[in-house]
Amino acid sequence: MYKKILIATDGSELAQKGVAHGLELAKGLGAAVAFVTVSEPFPALAWGGAMAGYVAADELVNYEESARKYAREVLDKCKAEAAAKGVEAKTLHIENRTPAEAILEVAGAEGSDLIVMASHGRRGIGRLVLGSQTAEVVSLTQIPVLVVR
Repeated sequence: MYKKILIATDGSELAQKGVAHGLELAKGLGAAVAFVTVSEPFPALAWGGAMAGYVAADELVNYEESARKYAREVLDKCKAEAAAKGVEAKTLHIENRTPAEAILEVAGAEGSDLIVMASHGRRGIGRLVLGSQTAEVVSLTQIPVLVVR
């Protein structure tokens, strides 16, 4: 049924539940997996003020380096988990994008036939205030999405 599964993770404990569930599904189906993690753009508010450009430029470099390091750690762990289960896996780190946008783009580019994501399952005002990348992916994709809570 599913041969190419995209598993989105931000490295959180909640996302790990999605990774574990997606890997078990991939193993059972004999599917290949692509793990994706996304680093959002540097906050635009950091650029305010007369001298802020100089300070923010240093912070931008630190932010990007930290994001790359964190993404490597997250994706290396995912790849090791996949290898331990005998699941073929590749990893992708997308920088300077919103998670939902990047996940949708990668799913299309990879020819994924299933997206696996975790969600807090927030409703009402919590969802409005905090947003939901999972809800955005679900509402904008033509690809099936498995939401793990």
